Amino acid sequence: MEASRENAVLFAELLGTADLYVRDGDAAAHATIAECEERLGGIAAATGAELVKTIGSRLMLIAPSADDAAAAAVAMHGSAWDFPREAEGLALGIGFHYGPVIRDNGDVFGDTVNLAARLVEQAARGQILFAADTAEWLAPRYRRLMRRLYDVPLKGRSGEVALCELVWRADQAPTMYPVRGVGAALRAKLKLRYNGKKVVLRNGHEAFTIGRAEGCALVVVDDEVSRHHCTIQRRSDHFVLADQSTNGTYVTVEGEGEVLLKREELTLRKRGWISLGGPKGTSEALEFSCD
Repeated sequence: MEASRENAVLFAELLGTADLYVRDGDAAAHATIAECEERLGGIAAATGAELVKTIGSRLMLIAPSADDAAAAAVAMHGSAWDFPREAEGLALGIGFHYGPVIRDNGDVFGDTVNLAARLVEQAARGQILFAADTAEWLAPRYRRLMRRLYDVPLKGRSGEVALCELVWRADQAPTMYPVRGVGAALRAKLKLRYNGKKVVLRNGHEAFTIGRAEGCALVVVDDEVSRHHCTIQRRSDHFVLADQSTNGTYVTVEGEGEVLLKREELTLRKRGWISLGGPKGTSEALEFSCD
């Protein structure tokens, strides 16, 4: 057993595997998942990360530094665009943490591992999450791509953990800079109505949290609603809802069918309803309108 030393631990979760097994059958789905995991491990290795093991649809990796972990996470997300046709519907959620780890007989142990595993459970499709403590170890080129989210209670932690997201896609903007010609877009707003309350979101960069916990920006008390159920955040000239819940978030745009989000994101548009934990009409719902 090696002495404890500082490393970054990553967990990459393939999301959508349950639906893949239903659609393609056990043998075909298992083969597809194995192919995707092999591809992800190879891509991560090219950035300096090392695949420790796979646990079902989850990969566990270790990297020398927080920067190496960020590079591996971005590379893996990028490679997901090239998954085989049979993997349609699969996506990635990634969580990583930097701190002391113990290596023993090819495996990795310690609190850093445990926290990284909890972080990936919070990651939606396409997300890279890490704790604010890890942000301190990132180089400026990655800190510029960081977005502060919210504090969340995690199993095994005595207090809430401050979550951050690495904005890696070109269509995401961690900060909105004043650019000539976009003044009209910045006047766009999102209105939310719930239980007689009205909230208007405009230009704020912080995520607007909705859930059962008292610290949420909008508290919805219902057994089907998670403590931190979902967030809404402005990106450029639109508002994006990200589900973080156990039971999912159902979104209905007026005149269109209802969409279920489970660890996924959706751009809100026009007018419609956000139902927490169950389909519209069976659970607590918010009305929204985009101006």
